[in-house]
Amino acid sequence: MPSKISSPPKQLGLSFDVPGLVAGVDEAGRGPLAGPVVAAAVILDDMKRIRGLNDSKLLTPLARDRLYDEIRAKALCCSVAQASVEEIDTMNILQATLLAMRRAIEGLRLKPAKVLIDGNQLPVLNVHAEAVIGGDATVKSISAASILAKVHRDRLCLQLHELHPQYGFHEHKGYSTPAHLAALKQHGACVVHRRTFAPVRAALGLHLP
Repeated sequence: MPSKISSPPKQLGLSFDVPGLVAGVDEAGRGPLAGPVVAAAVILDDMKRIRGLNDSKLLTPLARDRLYDEIRAKALCCSVAQASVEEIDTMNILQATLLAMRRAIEGLRLKPAKVLIDGNQLPVLNVHAEAVIGGDATVKSISAASILAKVHRDRLCLQLHELHPQYGFHEHKGYSTPAHLAALKQHGACVVHRRTFAPVRAALGLHLP
């Protein structure tokens, strides 16, 4: 059973000047109604430049796939982890996201001296960490992490489509589209749906808490 994670107070304008390796961290899949939330951590190699790094949401699928392979080939090390649907429904999406981030960081082959995390929340870690709002578009290592997380999760959704083709996971990737909501009403929820999410509960005719 994973240990409980809580977020420390938000860091406002704090920056730790720590010598050593720096890891960038980002997630994919907080908003969808189905599937795990995925996080990635990347330590880039300053001697191996990767052109075109940016927020994964601003890149085409083709560019993301190309960069995914280049990041895996050129980064000093990288790690992808996730929190399951069961963990999301048990501890809520924020805590599950922080758990996935911590797992990604702990999965790095090299231990970073500092971690830069996209957003304004931090998991509990044993290394210096800084929250960077909009970091996926401004910090190269976070951009790289956002690409790894996004591509990894999109590929998971293709696998989910093979298992549950009636929902169209290959197209909407689990997000709350009209087609997805219609499929929920017609077929009910499957094992990968997040039952604590209001649109899933509403589509299933369950009372909201």
